[in-house]
Amino acid sequence: MKQLKWLISLSMIVLIIVGFASPALAFCGFYVAKADASLYNKASQVIIAREGNRTILTMANDYQGSVKDFALVVPVPVILKPEQVKVGDPKIIQRLDAFSAPRLVEYFDPDPCNPQPEYNQLPMPATRGVQTLEEEKRQSDSSLGVTIEARFTVGEYDILILSAKESDGLETWLIQNGYQIPEGASALLKPYIQQGLKFFVAKVNLEKFDQNGFQTLRPLMMAYESPRFMLPIRLGMINATGEQDLIVYLLSPQGQIELTNYRTVKIPSDQEIPEFVKEVFPGFYKSLFTKAYEREQKKVAFLEYAWNMGGCDPCSADPLTREELKQAGVFWLDSNAFNSAFITRLHIRYARNTFPEDLNFQATSNQENFQGRYIINHPYREQMQCSQAKQYKQSVRQRQEQEAQNLATLTNWKIEDIRRRINWIELTSDSWWNPFRN
Repeated sequence: MKQLKWLISLSMIVLIIVGFASPALAFCGFYVAKADASLYNKASQVIIAREGNRTILTMANDYQGSVKDFALVVPVPVILKPEQVKVGDPKIIQRLDAFSAPRLVEYFDPDPCNPQPEYNQLPMPATRGVQTLEEEKRQSDSSLGVTIEARFTVGEYDILILSAKESDGLETWLIQNGYQIPEGASALLKPYIQQGLKFFVAKVNLEKFDQNGFQTLRPLMMAYESPRFMLPIRLGMINATGEQDLIVYLLSPQGQIELTNYRTVKIPSDQEIPEFVKEVFPGFYKSLFTKAYEREQKKVAFLEYAWNMGGCDPCSADPLTREELKQAGVFWLDSNAFNSAFITRLHIRYARNTFPEDLNFQATSNQENFQGRYIINHPYREQMQCSQAKQYKQSVRQRQEQEAQNLATLTNWKIEDIRRRINWIELTSDSWWNPFRN
């Protein structure tokens, strides 16, 4: 069977068993590009919808290989029943990613010889609008301290819910049942056992997978009640060969959701940058994120987006519909659906030495809006025959120099290269003037 790549990597929560500046005119503008999860080769994405003690977690994986060799192990706080687990729609994660991704916007200068009246523009709301086993086998499991608490099938997955008394016994059980455990698994399983957590184990039911003609494995969703508001990431580090990116979409009826055991920093935003970045925006954002990540000693989570689902400005994608929010796990919707769904997008790049603890969250009532947003200002390039033209040209020259400085600061790109690129664009355009020409 040809290699398959899951829509989303969940390596941070899943044990993969291989072998088995001031913005111009407020926020209004034209959205032209976004930095979604596809920028990263190892980008995991998870949706967590939570109100009170109830959580609906959606997860998937970018596993590459034959589906017959795939399995995952996820620590969970309770014993899940069949009605608490379902298969999700991968398009919902794509929609959340597109809606909340950092974005590039552009503005066009008006004719300085024919100035337009200024308006006090405010962010505008969007208009577009979750058996029994053989006795002998039972005794063998018991001797290892492993109990199969539940067994059922959901979609193309066979699910086991396990409890264990000690990590060596769980590791042995997994090996005896055909799972090739990466070195170090026992040490990472131990803390979860000590906390009394259970283990959600999923394998692909090949018959069902083939019968339905699936090309990729779909996300898994689980619903449970627990005071624990956390996301286990340590197990996924077993398979990690380097740093991993994790994007978490947190949905709440109240406001922003925050980490309690790691600092959260807003990604640098609302900076005016040169026009040519429109052609290289993915590379720009990757450089910006890496610079911010290294500046913070690689130990923080970055806030990339926080907004009520009822609005966005500019929208990089249509807000999710009421039905899509339900598919994302939002279970508290009423007639005022959009106003009760607040999305927080956190981006974490982590490794064993930088994020030694699982992620712990708390809900807040903070509804402050934030987005990763970068601004291109296009100069007016038509003929200008008025007394204001000279002053306007000088202001553009000063602005473009500041844009070059901003870009160098955000990315560590060389200022000389940035200036050269700006000059090249102006000299090869149909423009009759070059702001950087002496």
